[in-house]
Amino acid sequence: MTHGDGLPAGLGAWADLPFFATDWPAIRDRIAADTRTILPPDHLRFAALEAAQPDAVRVVILGQDPYPTPGHAHGLAFSVEPDVRPLPRSLINIFKEMQADIGAAPDTGDLRPWAAQGVLLLNTALSVPAGDAGGHARLGWDRLTRQVLARLSDRPRAFILWGGHAQKFRDAVYGDDHLILESAHPSPLSARRGFFGSRPFSNVNKWLTRKGEPPVTWAAPQRRPE
Repeated sequence: MTHGDGLPAGLGAWADLPFFATDWPAIRDRIAADTRTILPPDHLRFAALEAAQPDAVRVVILGQDPYPTPGHAHGLAFSVEPDVRPLPRSLINIFKEMQADIGAAPDTGDLRPWAAQGVLLLNTALSVPAGDAGGHARLGWDRLTRQVLARLSDRPRAFILWGGHAQKFRDAVYGDDHLILESAHPSPLSARRGFFGSRPFSNVNKWLTRKGEPPVTWAAPQRRPE
């Protein structure tokens, strides 16, 4: 379902960002003109924003671009549908670190239960051609990322920036009261250079608890696919 302006109805308050009036029409046209298979499917393009409205966001995890493997990306950074096996390697490493950090991990790669608890799983590009990682990194998606982060700077939140690419957006977060965690990316190429041992999950929960907020149930029980 879309508005008359072509925006998904589920965007809610995010639809007020200037990006959707000034940048999205041209990006949409460029995606439509790309003859390759573009991931995730169009109806999932803004799934991360739809799943976590601004006022509900407590934690932001910033990724890079969607998984370029068909069948993996479904609009939330690092997440896959519950029946996807094997898991993407970055997600395997995320769960390894979670096991080491808090002693548990979800039983599938579906991270939508995190979004339901106020965790925004945002990629800095919301489209990728199949098999071409980073292929849409220069379409202008970065302007949306910066506007989202600025919008979420209005009150203290936790921001998890994995890898140098995500950390380039550190300056889009304003104010001094946020928790900002930066480490290496969980990809196999870099996880052993500072991602493993960074303990982001327990650190976020300690910070939330000190603020009087409920911790995130990172290993939220999930119903296995039939």
